[in-house]
Amino acid sequence: MTREEFITHVEREQEALRGFLLALCCGNKDDANDLAQDALVKAYLSSAGYQDKGKFRSWLFKIAHNTFLNHKASCRTMESIEAARTLIGNTSAESSFAHQDLYLALRTLPPKERSSITLFYLNGYSIKEIATITESSEDAVKQQLSRGRNKLKERLKI
Repeated sequence: MTREEFITHVEREQEALRGFLLALCCGNKDDANDLAQDALVKAYLSSAGYQDKGKFRSWLFKIAHNTFLNHKASCRTMESIEAARTLIGNTSAESSFAHQDLYLALRTLPPKERSSITLFYLNGYSIKEIATITESSEDAVKQQLSRGRNKLKERLKI
């Protein structure tokens, strides 16, 4: 892949990538932007090995997902929404974010469940695609989705 081709792909997928990472980072824009930058650098450095099969977004999301998992401090798992709310505080810029309760609830999920929920519901990936991105089996993804849904229902009182 040439540099120009890479730039074209990134320009098309950049907003989706940042949205994905923003959800994984529970609304923390600074962490999401840092991870996006790291993922894009890693993707560029690996772009010579990319085989253009029309799945650039999946390839990029896989890199971003691995970057998220490797960045342990990016979004700690909290025991409850109240604990997450206390962590960010009421004066935080994130407190005015439209999806604050969802992000607070996502913060309570383990990273793999958070990733599966985010990829499935916020990005529209199939279970098979999520399994590829997260390097998990389809059964593991189904289990993560089920557990994540149940925890979110409980925490959001749905």
